[in-house]
Amino acid sequence: MRDVLFSRVRLFDPASGLDLQGDLLVHDGLIADFGPSLGHADDAAVVAEEGAVLCPGLVDMRAALGEPGYEYRETIASAAEAAAAGGVTTLAALPDTLPAIDDPALVRLLRARGEETGSLTILPYGAVTVGCRGEELAELGLLAEAGAIAFTDGSRAVGSARLMRLALSYAKGFGARIVQHPEEPSLAAEGAATEGELATRLGLPGTPAAAEAILVARDIRLAALTGGAVHFAHVSTAEALQLIRQAKAEGISVSCDTAPPYFDLNETAIGDFRTYAKLSPPLRKDTDRLAVVAALGDGTIDAIASDHQPRDADDKRQPFAQATPGGTGLATLLSVTLAQVHSGALSLGQAIALMTEGPARLLGIKAGRIAKGLPADLCLFHPERIWQVEAGQLPGKAQNTPFDGRALEGVVLGTWKAGRQVFG
Repeated sequence: MRDVLFSRVRLFDPASGLDLQGDLLVHDGLIADFGPSLGHADDAAVVAEEGAVLCPGLVDMRAALGEPGYEYRETIASAAEAAAAGGVTTLAALPDTLPAIDDPALVRLLRARGEETGSLTILPYGAVTVGCRGEELAELGLLAEAGAIAFTDGSRAVGSARLMRLALSYAKGFGARIVQHPEEPSLAAEGAATEGELATRLGLPGTPAAAEAILVARDIRLAALTGGAVHFAHVSTAEALQLIRQAKAEGISVSCDTAPPYFDLNETAIGDFRTYAKLSPPLRKDTDRLAVVAALGDGTIDAIASDHQPRDADDKRQPFAQATPGGTGLATLLSVTLAQVHSGALSLGQAIALMTEGPARLLGIKAGRIAKGLPADLCLFHPERIWQVEAGQLPGKAQNTPFDGRALEGVVLGTWKAGRQVFG
């Protein structure tokens, strides 16, 4: 493998506090050295981009791949293409596939398929319940031994308090997290938008925003009761965030992430029944969006995930209430997050940490940082170059983006996996 020298770029790693204009040398797929000036490296491929930032490859802790079972929506190969274009080098894959990832053999298969791409490390979640059906606990211990990174039923909440208590207790024994989709199922059933004036005016069945806080409150109590670790995915409401903030202050083992739609868009994005903006959980009022932005800044939210949910045209070409919820997010993860930097809501360090150091720490993996001797998983981006999101022109198979037509600042120039350029 040819050496790579990144020359005169901004080296940026929130985990180590690295922020300097300089060079970084990759040798044999590893980070060999970095500093203000390394001079000329014989036979190295030189990458020099004025104004560019070189940061760790992004760690996406929540994405659906479509495979197995939903290859018509997305395949591992097409998801890897989209991830590379978005600067993502490590991805935690949801288990609510067909079949669900409730068998150790499937965990091992997904890890191997990730290695086969050559561009993406896939860390499979194991299902909390058999088939992600919420009826009986899966074999969490065997799934963990096979390499499951944590446990979740994906886009389905674990609705049974008894099962959630058992899962938290069992997972505590081997230091694993339970990741919850925070919507109380009976309140969220059949809902197509956040309950309120807009949903009423459009004639859409509504889901009360309180459905999120109700399940968050329950599971915080269960985490306190069991001593287990609960992580809430794609948190989207002010009330839930305040509960999480308080639980953290009390020392309960609670963490959470959110996704770009919940800090960049509000419920008005569904417009005139725009199904690309039908998500789960649904887009919220702007007061909730602003609360998410504030929680990113004050550390209540631990990570930003793409929440990549591929859908095909038939899933979305339906009346709004019948359309399948979900939006793609891999290719737009970095750029939409950088909008909060450009607005002044977040520093660049906060934004990058939420997509590198934060998720890597939660997942307990050695990724998301720049250090000598580590694999050269790297993302080179220009924070000020502009591009426009166009459904139908995105990398990968799925095109159902809620950001269709949006102009964004922040372009991924190149992505390297273990020193090999996989995008750009």
